[in-house]
Amino acid sequence: MLLNPKTEKFDHLDAKSREIMSKTIDFFESRGKQQLKHDSHERIWYDDFINFLKDNEVFATLLTPSEFADGNPDKRWDTHRNCDFNEITGFYGLSHWYTWQVTILGLGPLWMGNNEEIKKKTAKLLQEGGIFAFGLSERTHGADLYSSDMILTDLGNGKYVADGGKYYIGNGNKAALVSTFAKDSETGDYVWFAVESDHENYELVKNVVNWDGYVAEYALNSYPITDADILTQGREAWDSALNTVNVGKFNLGWASIGICTHSYYEAINHAAQRNLFGKFVTDFTHIKQLFVDAYTRLVTMRIFAQRATDYQRSASSEDRRYLLYNPMVKMKVTTQGEEVINLLWDVIAARGFEKDMYFELAVKDIRALPKLEGTVHVNMALIIKFMPNYFFNPGEFPVIPKRDDPADDEFLFNQGPTKGLGKIQFHDYNIAYNSVDLPNTNIFKEQIEVLKDFLMNATPDAEQAKNIDFLLTIGELFTLVAYGQLILEKRTIDNLKDDLVEQIFDFMIRDFSKFALQLFSKTDSTEKQMELAMKMIKKPVVDHDRFNRMCEEAYALRDTYAMSDKDI
Repeated sequence: MLLNPKTEKFDHLDAKSREIMSKTIDFFESRGKQQLKHDSHERIWYDDFINFLKDNEVFATLLTPSEFADGNPDKRWDTHRNCDFNEITGFYGLSHWYTWQVTILGLGPLWMGNNEEIKKKTAKLLQEGGIFAFGLSERTHGADLYSSDMILTDLGNGKYVADGGKYYIGNGNKAALVSTFAKDSETGDYVWFAVESDHENYELVKNVVNWDGYVAEYALNSYPITDADILTQGREAWDSALNTVNVGKFNLGWASIGICTHSYYEAINHAAQRNLFGKFVTDFTHIKQLFVDAYTRLVTMRIFAQRATDYQRSASSEDRRYLLYNPMVKMKVTTQGEEVINLLWDVIAARGFEKDMYFELAVKDIRALPKLEGTVHVNMALIIKFMPNYFFNPGEFPVIPKRDDPADDEFLFNQGPTKGLGKIQFHDYNIAYNSVDLPNTNIFKEQIEVLKDFLMNATPDAEQAKNIDFLLTIGELFTLVAYGQLILEKRTIDNLKDDLVEQIFDFMIRDFSKFALQLFSKTDSTEKQMELAMKMIKKPVVDHDRFNRMCEEAYALRDTYAMSDKDI
């Protein structure tokens, strides 16, 4: 159910993709944990990793759409295999994953643009080992696209000059091309153009974080631009910005899965070998609960993200359901990652601070992911737009199969206009929920029905609708419904065991009850809303035998993986 780098064969991938994944694992294992930790603590930029990516044509293979592959059958943008690379790099450390992540973001406006010559140039730069950057956010405005202060001034005859600063731009120190978002100085129209980080008019101001990765502040000082550098303009530039984030933020959930998986191995190995008061730590009742919760939440993160990948790969202008599941991978999976780390940290306690532990990196890195590519709140506000149609206006769609085929995901660079989110329909979630008849799933279905009653008969009034704090809690409840739906779809596809499904819905019922209590406790909740919120609070079915079986499964991972720990 979880990645083990020392035993995983990647049999679900083609030969070239298997080679990339295996070589990447070998790179990190050969480097060893001590070197990884040393370079992190000393904030040493990982030139060796960048050279590894270049020598093995990793980004060129994984991030070049087939149209620009020059006949190479291994080159394609295949989200399924990209998730494997996401998970592996997250497993070994967020800073290395970050170079991959911001390269994907930087490539978005390039591949989505109308400039065919620069696309050919991009493919060539990838082949040469180039990394890329996404110049969107600014120090004063963050990712508020409306308020961009980067200005492009038209000088006539296809020539322009760019002035302004960008902030929090990963890879800004070494990027072959930096996709940069700006406004036209005269018309105010949005525009994307590409600049080179080694140009004399490109000022690398500083690394804004104390890290072995590089998150740049840069400034363009009368940087010369021509039509050959322009990617998109006007509405297309706006759509390109948001659609790029749709592609990139999906990766954050997979990074969380990788971080949590490595941390789980460290925690179970430590606890299983530690004897306190005459008992191994893993024999204590509360430790069993912590591990079972951590294990089932982590497995659920991975199962959900796998199923969401199917929807992302199958998306089209007629089927935009991915726009719900995509931000959930970014928002729900990453916040669950924080929960998993918290549970494991309660097990290993002070050991989690020690400098020789991967865990010491994880507890810091896991906090970043919910806060990147739009905060949890921003993504929740997006998700809430889908709630009315999800519950009350389902559409009909063909069943999306498991999408592990080696195909090029062309639609991701052709997503079209970003408007009309409130019109997007979803298939009836009851199809998934009615496919199973188990005690805990049945209790969860009861909770869903009360939530629907709440939305129909205790609908937030105009003032409550303006209160984002109130709506976010309702959004958490809605998110749990969609989360469970994809888990149950995955149950059918992968024949998940009933024990696992029931243990998953054990924590789902508890989470639903937690958010229901928060809803009850809001200062502006009405009597009717409080009454229905209390009806949502349920207790999972107590099944000690099932719990013990799941505990055995969670504990079976002890001593199955430890990162190579070589001297440096």
